[in-house]
Amino acid sequence: SMIDAWTPPVGIGEHELTLGASVGIALFPKDGDKGQELLRHAFSALHRARADGGGLSRYYAADIDAQAIERLDLERELRRAIANEQLILRYQPQVSLRSGLVVGVEALIRWLHPTRGELPAAAFMALAEESGLIHPLVDWTLRAACAQNRAWRRAGLRPVRMAINFAARQCLGQDFVDSVAAATRANGPDPHGLEIELTERTVMADPDAFVRISRQLRQLAVSLAIDDFGTGFSSLNHLRHFAIDRLKIDRSFICDINRDPDGASIVQGVIALAHNLRLSVVAEGVETEAQLAF
Repeated sequence: SMIDAWTPPVGIGEHELTLGASVGIALFPKDGDKGQELLRHAFSALHRARADGGGLSRYYAADIDAQAIERLDLERELRRAIANEQLILRYQPQVSLRSGLVVGVEALIRWLHPTRGELPAAAFMALAEESGLIHPLVDWTLRAACAQNRAWRRAGLRPVRMAINFAARQCLGQDFVDSVAAATRANGPDPHGLEIELTERTVMADPDAFVRISRQLRQLAVSLAIDDFGTGFSSLNHLRHFAIDRLKIDRSFICDINRDPDGASIVQGVIALAHNLRLSVVAEGVETEAQLAF
């Protein structure tokens, strides 16, 4: 089949690349008698093939058309949003429990959609990955966060760490390191003023790649944190090889920390592990006095 024809590895110099394909199929004249209509329906089937795991073929079906068209519309709107400054950053403070001072902020991307209001990253990040828009989205986020950090310093505010969270698999590639380097060159953050947070699941998807990426980012004076720690089954053997600075305890553990003895034990274990590895710890989502006291 056409899909099978893509699977044999392709040699490029000393490297071996493996390609994959998903196929959407629309039939003439059942699914349309005009080329544009057939192409649109084939795209609908293609999105279903990708959503079902990729490496598959799917035929067009009318019941998936409305959902697929909505997704295509959202993709076009997101493309315009990146170009037309409909994206903003919100900042979540990170407070030192020793000094009580804000020592960092986490930049959280939001989409100011013209009809749906302010959308969190979870509402469009998966779409960005699937559509290939993740790269310009990452570039925008890095540039905007570095520019804001620079503006705060120029305004005379005390320097703080600017943390940016990324969950995309593409962040384990060389393009990501190049994007970070370009953003820091353009906006000149203080050494160690920029921190990249990668989720534990992203890191463990390819630990060897993360080892390389973490060392390259350290050479750029960029610090690294592993987010959602405790939810992705990290290998402790890998953890000791990562060039990281911080572990972030997932909010799901913090929410019930005063009611769930097992969850509290996990938090204490993560803190002890981090300190033994000479790492600092961020507890994510502390909202009550009792959580703070813990």
